[in-house]
Amino acid sequence: MMRQFELVELVKSYDPNADEALLNRAYVYSMKAHGSQLRASGDPYFSHPIQVAGLLAQMKLDSASIVTGLLHDTIEDTVATLDDIERQFGPEVGRLVDGVTKLSRIELQSDQTKQAENFRKLVLAMSEDIRVLLVKLADRLHNMQTLRFIKSEEKRRRIARETMDIYAPLAERIGMHRMKDQLEDLAFAELYADARASIMARLGFLRDRGGAAIIVSCRAFGLSFSVRGAAAFLDGDGAELIGITGFAFCVRCSRKTVATSPAV
Repeated sequence: MMRQFELVELVKSYDPNADEALLNRAYVYSMKAHGSQLRASGDPYFSHPIQVAGLLAQMKLDSASIVTGLLHDTIEDTVATLDDIERQFGPEVGRLVDGVTKLSRIELQSDQTKQAENFRKLVLAMSEDIRVLLVKLADRLHNMQTLRFIKSEEKRRRIARETMDIYAPLAERIGMHRMKDQLEDLAFAELYADARASIMARLGFLRDRGGAAIIVSCRAFGLSFSVRGAAAFLDGDGAELIGITGFAFCVRCSRKTVATSPAV
């Protein structure tokens, strides 16, 4: 878990004028507010907002965004109120935290494509400040990274499907392609564990044969996998799975991209 001074140093490494006092105050406030709450993993709940703040700092966002990451669950999961947040951290942070809280309270009623698209539009409409959506995406990414600790398979699959249908496309829509890849990969691992294991085994075989074998094999491999309704993005140099999509198969090798259309 990232310590207080480590988070502050990370933010100040790209923003020397960051409000250090504000960051420190938010860190302590969130830690006290969440108190003895635990995650499904058994870790202190406070570890989650710290990780979210760390992800936002890696994106080099401003101090208000980092503070929002630290506080994003306080209104929903603790006795803290919006008035408390605004009084302690100002109207800008209060507005951001309130926006993230409202997004968290929305529940998708149907996993049909049309409903998913409507939900994405609703999320975008509610995210008048793009920072609200960035905090929500960082929140979802860390939740997906720890999804395995949830005991209920039904709940894990619901969260993974929501991530695949809602949050990964939203990340792509705002240009967060690396995050979109990460979200898809994590969701795919939950929804199609056997298929992912098969892909990784195949990648190991191709890696042993060298990167050139990936290009030679990509078309047949891509088409056979798209029959399953999904496909993988691979890094040809290291043959690593870096993303999932339901509509195309792509191999990146030596900075060149080879793609195939899905099977019909």
